[in-house]
Amino acid sequence: MMSLWKRSLAARFICFTLLSLALSQAIVFFISWDEHGQVIRKTAKGEIFSRCASLARVLEATPPSLQTEILNASNTSTARYWISTNGLKDAPAWREEAWERLAQPLPRVSFAGHSVPAEVRPDFARNTAASSSATSSQWIDLRPEAWPLSRPAKFLYLDDATGMGLAVRLANGTWLNTAFAKPAQDGFWTSKSTLALGLSALSLSIIAVFAARGIAQPLRRLAIAAEAFGRGQEIVPLPETGPDDIRRTAEAFNRMQARLHRFVDDRTRMLAAIGHDLRTPLTSLRLRAEFVPDEDVREKMLSTITEVQTMTEATLAFAREDATAESTRTVDLSALVESLCDDLAELGYDISFSEGQKISYSCRPDALRRACRNLVENAIRYGERARVSVERQADSIEITVSDDGPGIPDSAKEQVFTPFFRIENSRNRETGGVGLGLSIARTIARHHGGDIVLTNKQKGLQAAISLPALDGGPPPPISRPVAGAKDVTNALESEKPSSVAPILQRASKSY
Repeated sequence: MMSLWKRSLAARFICFTLLSLALSQAIVFFISWDEHGQVIRKTAKGEIFSRCASLARVLEATPPSLQTEILNASNTSTARYWISTNGLKDAPAWREEAWERLAQPLPRVSFAGHSVPAEVRPDFARNTAASSSATSSQWIDLRPEAWPLSRPAKFLYLDDATGMGLAVRLANGTWLNTAFAKPAQDGFWTSKSTLALGLSALSLSIIAVFAARGIAQPLRRLAIAAEAFGRGQEIVPLPETGPDDIRRTAEAFNRMQARLHRFVDDRTRMLAAIGHDLRTPLTSLRLRAEFVPDEDVREKMLSTITEVQTMTEATLAFAREDATAESTRTVDLSALVESLCDDLAELGYDISFSEGQKISYSCRPDALRRACRNLVENAIRYGERARVSVERQADSIEITVSDDGPGIPDSAKEQVFTPFFRIENSRNRETGGVGLGLSIARTIARHHGGDIVLTNKQKGLQAAISLPALDGGPPPPISRPVAGAKDVTNALESEKPSSVAPILQRASKSY
């Protein structure tokens, strides 16, 4: 239940709705319950006055021999009638007699030669606690406007509920006594009230579910879009509709997406421009270095220029790769990594792949293949051989590359991901690159929402690409390229070495 409360917005809406319903019903109950009791007592009081007045008229119009049968026929499960010939008792004594008569069962009545079955008497018990507070009350003389007959009548309460007593003096001097009391009410929670409350709760729950879905659906769409955008996918702008709060959230997300695209495009253009501008002076320096008479100095200068040019070419390649908008599609991740290992094995590399289960994954396959290739080539270059596996974990997918090399110091596990960083003891110009392989691999992994973790084993180093396991999958990518990416890509692909003739002319004039 607690897990459902934390995860489901509809569950929270239903709980809050039902809580509001219960509180409102409780408030209504406490406000109206006292008024309800007063209305019931007033109605019962009017009923007993009317019946007692009618019975008094009947008794005065009939012979005394029939009065006993009339009284017995008039008795009901909630009322008793009898005549006192010795005057009216005081209130406490009369109240005790009234309770005793109410507790007695109704006899079978014989009237005019016919036997009438007695009315079924409900289970009736004297409410001692309620009547104890009424014992101090005495007879009340009824006012003429409250009593329909001209003869005097006295009234008292038997308890604090519906128990009442009435005594009317007849024309012959006797008193007609009436005792009235209803059994205790079942309370507020009757079958009808429970059914009404249940139907109200069901109706409000259905409304709460629809209301929660109306709020949760845009939020779910926003969460999926944010996850896809964080993994580097180009997504369709969210619909800016609905209530103000949801519409403003969608507008803010769309503005954020556009700003980040502009930022990435500007960075890529700047990187391409720097690489382009460096080519011309590097070519000029190489030509100038050819005219240096000292052979040792010339070779050192050319080596340094070659190093800078290699780094420049790698930077341009990185910018070109970053500017390419690759569509996201679902592929068999195990088959993708296995085909890469097979291609490298055909080139003579010592590489092995551990076959596992088929894993369908939504990704940019060319970029992910490049990240895996960089890790595998590093393992082969510096660890002699590579062992590759793809496994599905509880909440992630792990692509593991292990080697038998010397590993790397713990202090350098993060530095190796810095662009152009190399560990001099294990990487040099002849065996290593310029230090962009791991940086590119981690960038690709993080664009997919994952990361790369390096771990030193007992023998060798293990590099693991950890990718998030997708539950429902990201929204389908759109076919259009990233804004500005086409212009950057065209600019990079149109890079041509500058004409050599003008440079030779300038170099000859200098030397």
